[in-house]
Amino acid sequence: QAQVVESGGGLVQPGGSLRLSCEASGFYWDYYAIGWFRQAPGKEREGLSCVRTSGSSKSTYYLDSVKGRFTVSRDPDPAKNTVHLQMNSLKPEDTGVYYCAAKATWNVDAMCTEGRFDYWGQGTQVTVSS
Repeated sequence: QAQVVESGGGLVQPGGSLRLSCEASGFYWDYYAIGWFRQAPGKEREGLSCVRTSGSSKSTYYLDSVKGRFTVSRDPDPAKNTVHLQMNSLKPEDTGVYYCAAKATWNVDAMCTEGRFDYWGQGTQVTVSS
């Protein structure tokens, strides 16, 4: 059964950091892109960062509001089929449910801006508050 599973959410103070992880299984990893999406209370879902699972890691998309603060990376062990999202300098407006998604595409821009996905995780809560 194909699935993606997020982990690493929690409560953090403003200015703090968290690292989310997305582990995939049940599909051929190399043909996919992994995206991170956020659903904040009262706001539309937005694509934060999307990256190819193989090939050039320079093919990466970031939402403007997270550029310079969030970094997406593929786990150095390719057998883990895992992508991480390192989130630094967190702000209260980063609060929300964070979802991982997978799409059989190399068009990471379209995946993030249009919300395209084949598989969708259950989400992990991130709360930024003092």
